[in-house]
Amino acid sequence: MSTPSPAANAPALAIRDLRKTYDNRVEALKGVSLEVRPGDFFALLGPNGAGKSTLIGIVSSLVNATSGEVRVFGIDLMRERSAAMRLVGLVPQEINFNMFEKPLDILVNYAGFYGVPRREALQRAEVELKRAQLWEKANVMSRTLSGGMKRRLMIARAMMTQPKLLILDEPTAGVDIEIRRGMWKTLREINAGGTTIILTTHYLEEAESLCRHLAIIDRGQIVDQGPMKALLAKLDVEGFLLDVDGVLPASLPPIEGVSLTATDDHTLDLEMPRAMDLNRVFAALDAAGIRIRSMRTKSNRLEELFVRMTTQNGAEAAA
Repeated sequence: MSTPSPAANAPALAIRDLRKTYDNRVEALKGVSLEVRPGDFFALLGPNGAGKSTLIGIVSSLVNATSGEVRVFGIDLMRERSAAMRLVGLVPQEINFNMFEKPLDILVNYAGFYGVPRREALQRAEVELKRAQLWEKANVMSRTLSGGMKRRLMIARAMMTQPKLLILDEPTAGVDIEIRRGMWKTLREINAGGTTIILTTHYLEEAESLCRHLAIIDRGQIVDQGPMKALLAKLDVEGFLLDVDGVLPASLPPIEGVSLTATDDHTLDLEMPRAMDLNRVFAALDAAGIRIRSMRTKSNRLEELFVRMTTQNGAEAAA
């Protein structure tokens, strides 16, 4: 089965006024529009029930839209579903392969379903299993794999069709931070190879680390979207963790406009307006006998943006 040629200069994904109302009259999507450029690493964020799963379901052809337009590299998903889907790979949140099959067989059979000849499928499987660090497990029962290995196997399977757009729905859910960071490395390699990636995740650190653009969806609507750095720059508050010499005093000095709390006997959590001079804060701490040894930026800027945008959207909806 040949892969269709993407339209020149077309977005990897273009969604226009997408709407979905279920039979129970729940309006899951209320006119969503967004665009993902080829080669991008794009995050789709939102709370539970925001519409992420419905949106991903429509783009991956598992859910029918009520109205609107979806184009994958210029191909109209509604009119040319098969052609569009040959460009898309999906890694669902649920583990959904046969636990009594071997990883090699899972990959080869999956490729065969999409028309890849067996000889070529075997070659691709070796490449993908090695990239997923699973080649040594190629011929064991998949049920014996660890949770992280199963997640990596899901990614390897999706890559067997060499998709130009890879959609990952909570790919690191339930795995520890060490395994998660290993998966980040694999995803960066896939993206560097030219595959456009769309990621949904509840780990906001993950989105900030991996993605260049993002969209925030809440109550079926996109509340903000754009470059990661530009959206984070909208925040007028920034946070730092300060490591101090010695032990902190029982009471901290009041500093106007600044939130200062002790996370332990040797660490201060500082939040301050972005426009404020940090030297003024250091001077006040020094006057109180608190010596700063080192400082680091807090990694929750994206979380703050997410909370602010979804809260603001809720307030506007109630007005």
